[in-house]
Amino acid sequence: MCFIRYFRVFVQVITNMNYEGNIIRPPSEANSILLQVTVGCSRNKCTFCGAYKGERFRIKPDSVIMEDIAFAANYCKRQRRVFLCDGDALIISQKRLLKILIEIEKKLPWVTRAGLYANAKSLKMKRLDELKELKAHGLGIAYMGLETGDNVTLEKINKGATSHDMILMGRKVRDAGIKLSVTVLLGIAGRRRSRIHADETARVLSAIDPDHVGALSLMLIPGTPMYEDYKSGSFSLLEPDEMLKELRTMIAGSNLSKCLFHANHASNYLPIKARMPRDKDTTINLIDKALAGKVQLKPEWLRAL
Repeated sequence: MCFIRYFRVFVQVITNMNYEGNIIRPPSEANSILLQVTVGCSRNKCTFCGAYKGERFRIKPDSVIMEDIAFAANYCKRQRRVFLCDGDALIISQKRLLKILIEIEKKLPWVTRAGLYANAKSLKMKRLDELKELKAHGLGIAYMGLETGDNVTLEKINKGATSHDMILMGRKVRDAGIKLSVTVLLGIAGRRRSRIHADETARVLSAIDPDHVGALSLMLIPGTPMYEDYKSGSFSLLEPDEMLKELRTMIAGSNLSKCLFHANHASNYLPIKARMPRDKDTTINLIDKALAGKVQLKPEWLRAL
C-alpha cells in the first residue's frame, strides 16, 4: 500500500510540475526535486551535444517557478535536494536567482542543498561575493562541463572558453565555498590529439582541484556537427582500450587533494569510483588489468546516455 501511494504521488509530481522539453540532470541528482527554472542551454553550440538542439533558451517566468516550488512543498517532502534545471541556471540574474533560492528555503525547509549547471560564461557574470551570497542561501554544488583541458580541442568543439577560463572559473566556485563537480569527456579530441587531451585535462583538473570529477565516454549523437564529422571521416572515434588509456593518463597525471573521481556513467566501459588521492594507485592498477584483458569491459549494448 505504501508503494502504491508513493507511486501515485510520483505520477502526480510528473504530471503537475511545469516541465518543458528535455529535462537533463546529473546522475547524482537522480533523487532530487527537479525544478526547471530555464528551458534549454544558454550556450547550445557545443559540437558534440544534441541535448537542446532546436530548443530556444529562455528563463521561465517567476510565477511559474514559484508555482512549482509551492507544488513541491506539498508533494516532494521525501527529497532533501533540489536541482535547478536546465542547461545553465546560473545565467539567471543575481536578484532573480537569489529570490528562487530564498523561496526554496522558505517553502522547502527540509531541503539541504540546491545544485545547478554552470559554464564559464555564467560564472564570469557572477562576482565572488555574489556566489558566496548564493552559497549562503542554499546553493551547495555547481556542475561544470570542462570536457577537455586542450585549448585546440576546446576551440574545435566550440566550447566558448579556454582552459585558462575554466581554471579561473572553477577556482572561483571553490573560493565561494560551493562544491564543484567537473565533467570530462574521454575520446572528445579524437585519435590524433588523444594524448594531448589526456595530459592537458590532467593539468587543468590539478589546477582547479574540484570536489568531484565525472569522466564520461564520448557517444556520438546523430544530427550533431561532431557526428557529421565522424561520418565524413574527419573525426575518429576511439576504441574502448584507447579511451581507457586516456583515462589512465588523466588519473596518473592529475594531483587532486580531496576528490571523488567517477567513471561509472552508463557510457563508460570500465566502472570506476575512487577517492583521490587515496585510491590513485589502485585505480591505475585496475585500468592496467582491464587493458591487459584481465578485467571484463562493459559490452557495447549496455552502454547508454
